[in-house]
Amino acid sequence: MEHHVVIEKLCSCAKKEELSQIATYDGKDAAKEAAESQLAYMNGNFCGKHEFQLVEVNDNFVIGMVGGGCGCK
Repeated sequence: MEHHVVIEKLCSCAKKEELSQIATYDGKDAAKEAAESQLAYMNGNFCGKHEFQLVEVNDNFVIGMVGGGCGCK
């Protein structure tokens, strides 16, 4: 069964990094590990004007912004 890591909204920082909005993995553990790694990277290396969180939805992993709007430049 395929599992996905989805970046809910590609902010300008994600676009500059050329991140894919959806990545697909064969196993749930691999998807979760990739999502946690991506989340740590985004929170540690992006502009810092907002924070990201990880939510599991129907055996997939969604990375979304905390607090909504994007302040990236």
